[in-house]
Amino acid sequence: MNIETHLLTPFIFSDTKILMLGSFPPKKEKWTMDFYYPNFQNDMWRIFGIVFFEDKEYFLMEDQKKFNKEKICEFLQENKIGLGDAAYKVIRQKENASDKFLEIVESLDFKKILTLAPLCNTIITTGEKSGEIIQEYFGIDKLPKIGERALFEWNGRKMYLCRVPSSSRAYPKSLNDKSQIYKDVFEMIKKHPL
Repeated sequence: MNIETHLLTPFIFSDTKILMLGSFPPKKEKWTMDFYYPNFQNDMWRIFGIVFFEDKEYFLMEDQKKFNKEKICEFLQENKIGLGDAAYKVIRQKENASDKFLEIVESLDFKKILTLAPLCNTIITTGEKSGEIIQEYFGIDKLPKIGERALFEWNGRKMYLCRVPSSSRAYPKSLNDKSQIYKDVFEMIKKHPL
């Protein structure tokens, strides 16, 4: 089977405080931009639009057919939110991006990422597979439920692991229901920081 290597560099900065991690991107032919959550059918940027601007179309280009990468990156950097995927090398057991059919060959180098982002104290996983990878890597006893968080320690740094639902339309929740969970998690982080 073919081993795929992630095509994107994690989007992080020295002042990143929150790191959101998915599992692995879809095949390149499904991308509408060279950035995270590039498939136009994925609702991540609609969720962000609803959560932060009460407008699901906030991050869409004028043609309404792709996302505005520049606007997304500017927003993320201003809000100290980094992005990455928990898997670095995978084997797709089927020709899709479903977590169920991803075999993880190698995870992201979390030590390197967190060294580059020394202020990061919260990891948000956007699906079960990425949550499991983080749980295993950091030795977290129990994976928190969706919408909740767990405190853990890494290299003397106290951190939170938060879980939100997948932004894929295959995940069985409405856009508004998912957005509300994301909103609640971001509010929890803001009200109860480390």
